[in-house]
Amino acid sequence: MEPILKLRGVGFDYGPMPILRDIDLAVGQGEVLGVLGPNGSGKSTLLGLMDGILKPKMGVVTVNGLPLGDLGRVAVARKIALVAQENHFRFSFSVMQVVLMGRFPHLRLFQREGERDLAVAREALAVTHCLGLAERSIHELSGGERQRVLIARALAQEPQAILLDEPTSFLDLKFKREIFHLIGHLSREQGLGVVIVSHDIDLVSQYCSRILLLKQGRVFAVGEPRQVITAANIEAVFDCPVQVEKHPITGRPRVAIL
Repeated sequence: MEPILKLRGVGFDYGPMPILRDIDLAVGQGEVLGVLGPNGSGKSTLLGLMDGILKPKMGVVTVNGLPLGDLGRVAVARKIALVAQENHFRFSFSVMQVVLMGRFPHLRLFQREGERDLAVAREALAVTHCLGLAERSIHELSGGERQRVLIARALAQEPQAILLDEPTSFLDLKFKREIFHLIGHLSREQGLGVVIVSHDIDLVSQYCSRILLLKQGRVFAVGEPRQVITAANIEAVFDCPVQVEKHPITGRPRVAIL
């Protein structure tokens, strides 16, 4: 089966500064890929390339085998949804209005949402456990509730892949676990390819099927959590001594800083 997203020899620069080099990667249906690396390693830039916001300076990014650069923004948005790290709303939109914004790739210019659009939005709210918030203002929500609504908006695009940039930043432990659990559930149940950038090594290890470890813009390691989350790898990439042990329940690796 052709991967949903594929990167072959991808590189990117900001002017004379190299950010990413020689990235070879594939994201399959029903897979949750976690992306780890220190600040400045190119994690958010990688998501921008996968979403087509940024154009690779070398190599090619494909979606369903088609070069991303050959597709218009509307066509890309029907296949890939991005939940960015910063989402500010100047106006007090209702939760339903925010989720309906995800229907833009399926509407013509100035076309209003129809019954199917409303049904898709309601279903997205239901699977993210936000249906009871539909009439609330986006400004009235807690951090965890707001993040679930943003994921619902992404689902309303009816994409094949969802990209998430630090979706649990500034959330407490309960909501961090809830967001990762939700992402894993959606990937399994809807066959979505998911790429999640995070600084939380332990949550990525527990909930992701594969992990990409970046160092200075290059792939340092990629594979299943037990292959990537090792003391040697974490120390080499994050320059910090750690101990890696098995989680007593899941058996997956978890990290303790020494």
